[in-house]
Amino acid sequence: MRVAFLGTPDFAVPTLDALVAAGHEVVLVVAQPDRPAGRGQQLTSPPVAARAKALGLPLAQPKALRSGPFPERFLSLGLDVAVVVAYGRILPKALLDGPRHGCVNVHASLLPRWRGAAPIQHAILAGDALTGVCTQRMEETLDTGPLWASIETAIGPHETAGQLHDRLSAMAAEVAVHTLTLLATGAPVPQDEEGATYAGKIEKEHGRLDLRGSAVELDRRARAMTPWPGGWIATADGPIKVLEERPADGAGAPGTVLSTSPLVVACGEGALELARVQLPGRRPVSGADAANGLRLKVGDRFPGTEEG
Repeated sequence: MRVAFLGTPDFAVPTLDALVAAGHEVVLVVAQPDRPAGRGQQLTSPPVAARAKALGLPLAQPKALRSGPFPERFLSLGLDVAVVVAYGRILPKALLDGPRHGCVNVHASLLPRWRGAAPIQHAILAGDALTGVCTQRMEETLDTGPLWASIETAIGPHETAGQLHDRLSAMAAEVAVHTLTLLATGAPVPQDEEGATYAGKIEKEHGRLDLRGSAVELDRRARAMTPWPGGWIATADGPIKVLEERPADGAGAPGTVLSTSPLVVACGEGALELARVQLPGRRPVSGADAANGLRLKVGDRFPGTEEG
């Protein structure tokens, strides 16, 4: 098939590789423009653009999708299909309707659950037992198109968003290649609107761990926000980053230190072991070492929770 591939972050790279390996003719790769990155703010290509260059594939990084030379170039390619994976921009109707089989989006959830920008994080945050990847025929509205195919997987009890991201990225490649075999003879199935939920964009504040919450919910939040923005507990001296944690036995007023080795603090319901943390301006250490450095004793209040 003559394919255009639209994607930007590292999540999309395995799907691009899989389409090429499957023998499809990728006639254009579309990624977002290069942006400043790192301490030096040097202009850096996004992962999909870098991979397209390495594969020697035609690359476009348009600033505008509705005007300028890009729409005409895209529509002149004689595409069978466009495959979209985490491109990060809304496609206008003219582009959606251009390829013979339309545009296929690969989404990191089991639609209609978790439509939107951050399905991986929200699945963990909600305590979902299962998630997966699916393909949909794209419409003008966000993640509402009929479904072509899906693969599901269990979410591990200690799995972080970063770990789940990597697993789903590999699964996305598999389901995308399979979907292209269905286009000529199959038909997508409409989504069940009753099961729709929305996964809004993640902001830094979403990583805040309020120890008045339950230990189970706080563990989910910390894992859902790893690697970014990370789980953190606010203190007067700056955030204490929680790098590794797990629910533990124990009870007490929220923030009460129940043990120092390992470091266990009481929550609104249950307790949380802070296995690895990073104090403001310090390097990451074990919770026990942090308790020692803070001179915490059993019965003390963890920094930032003195008000309860």
